[in-house]
Amino acid sequence: MPTLLIADDSMFQRFQAAKVAREAGFDVIEAKDGAECLRLAREHRPQALLLDLNMPDPGGMAVMEILARELPDIAVAVVTADIQETTRSRCLELGAKCFLNKPLDAADLTRALGALLQ
Repeated sequence: MPTLLIADDSMFQRFQAAKVAREAGFDVIEAKDGAECLRLAREHRPQALLLDLNMPDPGGMAVMEILARELPDIAVAVVTADIQETTRSRCLELGAKCFLNKPLDAADLTRALGALLQ
């Protein structure tokens, strides 16, 4: 069973995403901030990461920069309420596979999770 790391400072968003991911067949681990995300990514080596860009300590973009160097095989889906084109371009440069808008739609998340494993 593939492992998904969900990194979001919103407990509600993590709960909703985890429910959908478990129904899609993922083992789920959760991080409430960037530091915990990096620690869990290094420890568990998940196949996929659902990453909120607007998180504390460090933010999602910094997490992506670190993971691109250290663990480039993790497939990343970026979650955000609003994304500028420059931010989107930088995320793609760092290896983001897809983008999801908040609030998360269960059908969109299920499709994205399948795409992350392709």
